[in-house]
Amino acid sequence: MSDKKYDSLKLCNQLCFPLYAASREITRRYKPFLDKLDLTYTQYITMMVLWEHGRISVSELGEYLYLDSGTLTPLLKKLEKKNLITRSRSKEDERVLFVTLTEEGMAMRDDALAVPEGMKCSVTLTQEESAELYRILYKLLKNSAPE
Repeated sequence: MSDKKYDSLKLCNQLCFPLYAASREITRRYKPFLDKLDLTYTQYITMMVLWEHGRISVSELGEYLYLDSGTLTPLLKKLEKKNLITRSRSKEDERVLFVTLTEEGMAMRDDALAVPEGMKCSVTLTQEESAELYRILYKLLKNSAPE
């Protein structure tokens, strides 16, 4: 079909498709490294935020990860079941739920150092290309975030 009217519906003209496909491909490449840690990709990025902050509210965690509480709740329950985190209510405001690393969760950070090293070999972008892609993706995220 060569009707120009429908060009905007061609897959090759969609920005969303290469973003989606690249995201799936990168996540697939993470899998062998994360299997060694017994973590899914979403659990891994959650742990990265916790390794950086130690203790954080669920709402702040959701902001960092662009995830809602409906997605975070089952994820955090699984991490808690693995004894990597604990969840506790704020003493000042019981509506606020905090997530804290356990000793086991903090110790996993040393094992996780192999993940970014392994991924460097897996992605064939130069350091400059990676920095530019990072900048563009975060610009897109910032511009699409709900107000």
